[in-house]
Amino acid sequence: MTKLIQHGIVIAFLVLWTYTGLEKLMDYDGFRQSIMNQVFPEAWAEMMPPLLISVELLLAIMLLMPATRKPGLLLSLLLMTVFSTYIGLVWMGAFPRVPCSCAGFLEAMSWEGHLVFNGVFMVLGGYGVLRFESCV
Repeated sequence: MTKLIQHGIVIAFLVLWTYTGLEKLMDYDGFRQSIMNQVFPEAWAEMMPPLLISVELLLAIMLLMPATRKPGLLLSLLLMTVFSTYIGLVWMGAFPRVPCSCAGFLEAMSWEGHLVFNGVFMVLGGYGVLRFESCV
């Protein structure tokens, strides 16, 4: 993989995680309320807001450092897979209510749009993980 493509993938995830993590942090109360309105058990919903924000910002930090970039890409792919699975279940009508707790412009997307957006990032992440060159 050329370094340009590799850097592009890392930058795309870095921007995504920084943007979503900071958006959720800046509107923490709104994000928390949205999570509390999800179909998760209340105990899970209580711990999810700080956990998700921390994970997204930690992934951004991991992607900044060459030594943790590949694990950061792998964990980014895993998190996007988890998000996509949830969105797919919502889209298929598996839950009685479907509030979106995404950040910023992502909230305005349809569920199909979310799946396409996440799918693009999953392809980028998978390609990046499989073709990662340690010399970045």
